[in-house]
Amino acid sequence: MTRKTPVRRTPWPDSSSRAVVTPLQPSVVYASESPDALDAQYEGGSPGYTYAREGHPNADVLATKIDALEEAEGGLILGSGMAAITATMLGLLKTGDHVVGGNQLYGRSLRMLAEELPRFGVATTMADPTDAAAVEAALTPDTKLILVEAVSNPTLRVSDIEGIARLARARGILLAIDNTFTTPRAFKAFEHGADVVIHSVTKLLAGHSDATLGYVALKDAALRKAVYDTAVTLGLTPSPFDCWLAERGLYSFELRYDRAEANAAALADALAVMPGVRRVLYPMRPDHPDHNRAASLLKGRGGNMVSFEIEGGRDAANALVRAAPDIAFAPTLGDIGTTLSHPATSSHRALSPEARAALGMSEGFFRVSVGVEYAGLLIEEFCQAIAAAAS
Repeated sequence: MTRKTPVRRTPWPDSSSRAVVTPLQPSVVYASESPDALDAQYEGGSPGYTYAREGHPNADVLATKIDALEEAEGGLILGSGMAAITATMLGLLKTGDHVVGGNQLYGRSLRMLAEELPRFGVATTMADPTDAAAVEAALTPDTKLILVEAVSNPTLRVSDIEGIARLARARGILLAIDNTFTTPRAFKAFEHGADVVIHSVTKLLAGHSDATLGYVALKDAALRKAVYDTAVTLGLTPSPFDCWLAERGLYSFELRYDRAEANAAALADALAVMPGVRRVLYPMRPDHPDHNRAASLLKGRGGNMVSFEIEGGRDAANALVRAAPDIAFAPTLGDIGTTLSHPATSSHRALSPEARAALGMSEGFFRVSVGVEYAGLLIEEFCQAIAAAAS
């Protein structure tokens, strides 16, 4: 009898029952039964996987779940939120094209538009997304795409999505919306004229700061293929393990979001009356500069993000962070616990002080990603921290 060596793979055991938890499939390669069978897979005649860079089961399971939230079809999972933006830009644009971006995008998105795309001959212009007229003034005959966030990072300004969408439709321009901050729990981007919806799954959707992933969905199937082909060619592959973790996180997404949102509203109101706080930004507060638009667009969903500005400069900022050791000071958002970030030294550090000031980000400006802790505890901790900064 021929003895099989341990090098040969052992078939997965059969079972009359099924696993409740989605299996983790880390395999990079998939064996086909014949060249004809492999041809059929590549030509779309039969389902299946060939090589993980081109797709794998854990990514597809996760994509299907986010598709259901966004009411989309055929969404793609990529290695990070910036991978999703990169695949979109490089997949849909060519030399000679022009892009208009919101001037308050996430810092790396701003860098891509300002520094990376021009290297490939794609011109870019930044415009205030809260003013459709400013976006219109930035358009050129070569404009192919507009990229905005529904709610900006980190200033929490609310884009004039309705006005921008009308412009895009009238001019035949693609509208891409980064829905990371708002999530489909608060805002359905496709219902408001988006052609492309992008997420950093790393943040609220996964929700535990242990998975780095992105998502992009496109209305047009041909454009989806262009973005997919670019992602595969560039190797923007998501990790199966990260997909598995993110899927697990999604099961509690709505519960986490609702609890964090309630906490954020309570924290924003408390911060607004604390001595030493110059201003608080939260979309559902009446003093927010875009409150009326937020109430209409977001239908009362304020989200879990709060930004505020304290008196004083870097010394006061350092004192505040040191006085709140149990609140993670980290350049992230969407964790199950509350995190605090300082845009001047993290997401927008590449901008000059003058550029940050023009966007409303001083050395005393902070962004809070509110988690699911007891709201009273958070308010007490921030009260102590802001008092320390003031002293």
